[in-house]
This record gives sequence, structure tokens and C-alpha cells, in this order.
Amino acid sequence: MAPHGEGPICRHFQRAAELIGQRWVPQVIYALQGGPMRYSNLKMAIPPISDALLSDRLKDLEAEGILTRTVEPSSPIRVTYALTSRGDELAAVLGELQVWAERWANVSAGHRPD
Repeated sequence: MAPHGEGPICRHFQRAAELIGQRWVPQVIYALQGGPMRYSNLKMAIPPISDALLSDRLKDLEAEGILTRTVEPSSPIRVTYALTSRGDELAAVLGELQVWAERWANVSAGHRPD
């Protein structure tokens, strides 16, 4: 049984876990915490990600309401990506994951940090 007596695993939790479990999703969200970014800046912030995968992740996150894509009608056209309020909340959750990761990064199994 899962916590709170909801049965095996809450479907909402499962959906959220699948979203953030996708490769590069946490890194994209992390990169956007500092504010709106252009595609090229995101690509530089996450160097190992391929163009195709970054494009796919941006589309997925936009479809989930995690980020917005804004097209500025200029010459050349300028496209920026930014977290929505939903994305900001998820970034805060991922921030806690970062704290946890840093705390336990150099601790061997079975030993608690001071």
C-alpha cells in the first residue's frame, strides 16, 4: 500500500514521476529557473542534449503546461521559453531533490551526513 491509503500508487503521482523521469526534463526545468531563455541558451546550458531531444522536451513541457513558448515578431523571429507557475512549483520540488542529492553525494550507503 502507498502512503495515505490510496492503493498501490496514486495515478497523479505516477504521471508526475513519469514526466520528471524523462531524460533531460529536470535539466531543462533547472535551466529555466533563472528566467526566460532562448533555445540556443538552453542548448548551451545542457551541452550533452541533442537538438532533436531538446526540441521534443520543450514541446512536451509546453503541452503539460510547465513552460510557455513565446514568439516575438522581430527580424529575425525571437523565441523564448519560460516556466509557468506550474513549472515554478515543479522547479521548487526539483530544488529539494538537488538539496537531497548534494547532501548524500559523498556519503556511502548506510552512513548519514552530519
